[in-house]
Amino acid sequence: MLHSRTLFAAIACGAVAVSPVLAAPAAAATAVTEMARWQAQAANVSIARDTWGVPHVTGKSDADAVFGLMYAQAEDDFPRVERNYINAMGRLAEVEGEQELYRDLRMKLFIHPQELQAQYRASPPWLRKLMDAFADGLNFYLATHPQVKPRLITHFEPWMALSFSEGSIGGDIESINLAQLEAFYGQQGGSAAVALASVETGMEPEPSGSNGFAIAPAITKNGHALLMINPHTSFYFRPEVQMASGEGLNAYGAVTWGQFFVYQGFNERLGWMHTSGGGDVIDEYLESIVDKDGAWFYRYDGALKPLKTVPITLPYKLAGGGMGTKTITVYYSHHGPIVRALDGKWIAVRLMHSPLKALMQSYTRTKARDYAAFYQTMELRTNSSNNTVYADADGNIAYFHGNFIPVRDPRFNWKQPVDGSDPATEWQGLHTVAQTITLFNPKNGWIQNTNNWPYSAAGSNSPRQQDYPAYMSVYGENARGLHALKVFQNKTGFTLDSLIAASYDSELTAFESLLPPLFAAWDALPEHAAQKLALADKIALLRAWDWRYSLTSTATSLAVFWGQELAELVGKQAREQGVPVVDFMATDKVSAAQRLASLTSAADTLQRDFGHWQTPWGDINRFQRLTGDVLQPFDDAQASLPVPYASGNWGALAAFGQSSKNTNGKNRRIYGERGNSFVAAVEFGPRIKAKSILAGGQSGDPTSPHFNDQAAMYARGEFRDVLFYPEDVAQHLERRYRPGEHATVQRIPATD
Repeated sequence: MLHSRTLFAAIACGAVAVSPVLAAPAAAATAVTEMARWQAQAANVSIARDTWGVPHVTGKSDADAVFGLMYAQAEDDFPRVERNYINAMGRLAEVEGEQELYRDLRMKLFIHPQELQAQYRASPPWLRKLMDAFADGLNFYLATHPQVKPRLITHFEPWMALSFSEGSIGGDIESINLAQLEAFYGQQGGSAAVALASVETGMEPEPSGSNGFAIAPAITKNGHALLMINPHTSFYFRPEVQMASGEGLNAYGAVTWGQFFVYQGFNERLGWMHTSGGGDVIDEYLESIVDKDGAWFYRYDGALKPLKTVPITLPYKLAGGGMGTKTITVYYSHHGPIVRALDGKWIAVRLMHSPLKALMQSYTRTKARDYAAFYQTMELRTNSSNNTVYADADGNIAYFHGNFIPVRDPRFNWKQPVDGSDPATEWQGLHTVAQTITLFNPKNGWIQNTNNWPYSAAGSNSPRQQDYPAYMSVYGENARGLHALKVFQNKTGFTLDSLIAASYDSELTAFESLLPPLFAAWDALPEHAAQKLALADKIALLRAWDWRYSLTSTATSLAVFWGQELAELVGKQAREQGVPVVDFMATDKVSAAQRLASLTSAADTLQRDFGHWQTPWGDINRFQRLTGDVLQPFDDAQASLPVPYASGNWGALAAFGQSSKNTNGKNRRIYGERGNSFVAAVEFGPRIKAKSILAGGQSGDPTSPHFNDQAAMYARGEFRDVLFYPEDVAQHLERRYRPGEHATVQRIPATD
């Protein structure tokens, strides 16, 4: 008997003629019908690959464009498409093994296939067509490429799109601490006093947010609004695409692998850039638990309410092959699932989970034609983890700080778990968009957000902190925000190129406040102290430094290594006090001895690893892409490119940092894994003008010419022209085809 994919492949290449009246007709008839439907839709789609491999997908209808987009994504990197859905549906342990059980459990606390299937059936017809096309495009790719071996998902269902509907770097569900979840459910909740994960030391993780900058016509050279789209994600997290249709769709930008909407980008009239970290959108509730005759209850409003118990079965791949299963009984209060314990109480988490509305908002904003229409999409209020920086062809610029903001009693400290037994801690609906922190055409003519607070978004024209409840904005200022203020304050005459230059300004602003206490500590040493003499040349180098990175700068190397060493010393203390590590490092809570010892250690590390403590930054900081793996290996012995940028933790607007310790015990260099990935600058005139760059290239296939063809330009900060209009694509065309054309279809031997 043929497997379904084998049968589809055979039908696609004409190797098998199938009659539904023959033996075992059901599967054959279904395969014929499906293939005919896919081929008919493929005939409505054109994919034009430009000379950088970027797919420009055009369909008669929006659904046709979605079909083609998914097919093109699968061509470029099917493993990443599939992995995103394996993870979104809580099935990672089925391919990665038992170590991913609690990551799967975290997803399955919220993602239930039966619920998503019901929402798919209840969705508006226009959206259901798009979800159908999403699944059909991927399934047609698999049917016409039987040589591709999925790890788990051999057939995509339309409802699966609802499991991954928002597009952020890490969704709200991923804010739940895995170590604490495992500590709790690893004991099946047998004790409410489980040990929590220890506080980490060292530097903050590489910033996983973004920069968004909007410039009004009044301060641009050509009198047109400008938008800088600068996500800081893990590299290769999103490719670059264009999708257009005869139904008014024409969106260009970055699409998260496996999704059918442009997440950060623009159309011919307006553009949108999402930056992470708006208001407080996730709350924890302390539930007082009572064991009553072997059943669990929790206190609420003076009464006992039963906890909902749900057994969740988690399949996982065994080390020796085969599959095992583990069943965990999870608990829910009316606030949400129990995820950890604290001081004798259990903690439930409440967050936004509206996949249908979120998918509607994610798609409809790409078709908005003006500010009023875009604002209307924002009123769906399901863009929970993001801010939005906006610009349009009418000359408007705008900012939305968050979108999904529950109304709460401001008497409570919502940064901490609140009393779940008190009805006053309940959410009281959602704030309207007008009630949230927004900006529209501020007088200064520019807007900036770097995952910082909104109270400096437009300089002196920014919203005022005292006008909003504390939960409206939970982040403080950061070094990138302070840097952006310097870059934009009192500047005029912006062009695409000068906006790009501003967004790549080389100052590492954090060191403006970090270095003076170090200098003071050295100055205070006795004149002939051995430590003072040993560090004199290091201090002199840093005193003469202008805080700017470059490939040849040795001061950048010393400053960054010093900062990393100091963070290792004081990072745990900073986290215990709830202060960002870089901010804490500038305070008087860090001793002079710690600052000086860290400088000695940094110089010693540079001397040991690179042969001299004065090593140019470009010799250390590198870009390397060796494989298509999600977790990239790095190797000092193989070719790499020098990169001048630095970690966003230090205030680099063009962020570039290593987020893993993937050194195999041999590597000494820093290899970028996160930061600037897809970057685009857009001018909204009568015609769109835009430039962009990708880390590495469009394809995840190391054999593709577009695997690493943008790497050298990326390292230099050199952008290429965006080919937005059909005539521009035609002049830089690599190939044009329809889905399924020229697919390499091979006959796979029949198996049971």
